[in-house]
Amino acid sequence: MIASLQCTVLDCADPAALARFYGALLGGDVDRPDARWSLDADWSTLHTPTGQVLAFQRVADHRPPTWPHPDRPQQFHLDLEVPDLDRAHDAVLALGARFLDAGPPAGGWQVYADPAGHPFCLVRHAGGVR
Repeated sequence: MIASLQCTVLDCADPAALARFYGALLGGDVDRPDARWSLDADWSTLHTPTGQVLAFQRVADHRPPTWPHPDRPQQFHLDLEVPDLDRAHDAVLALGARFLDAGPPAGGWQVYADPAGHPFCLVRHAGGVR
C-alpha cells in the first residue's frame, strides 16, 4: 500500500453551499476543523457519519458536467494521504502515473494524473495544510 484515501474533492462554484447540500443529504459535520487542511472561501468539507470526507473546491468559471455527454465530464479528484511524499512520488510514477504539479512550496501536496488522465493529489500525512 502506498497511500490511504484522505477525501474526495469535488470542483464547484460555491464550496460552502455544496458542502451544506451534501451535509443535508448524508448527515455529518460541515467544515469541522481538521489538521489536514485549512478552511476558507475556496475550500469546504463534510465529515460524514460513516467516516468518509468530501471536500469542495472553488473553481473559477466552473462549468458543471453534462451527463452523460462527454463535452464536460464529471469533475472530482482524490486526495491520497502518504507518510513520505518523495517515496510515494517514485512509487506512483512506477505504477504509470504522470506528475502534473508540485503545488505551493509549503503546501504539502503534489498533483498527478492516473493512466487515464484523471487528476489525484498525494498529500503529506497529518499536518499538511491544504
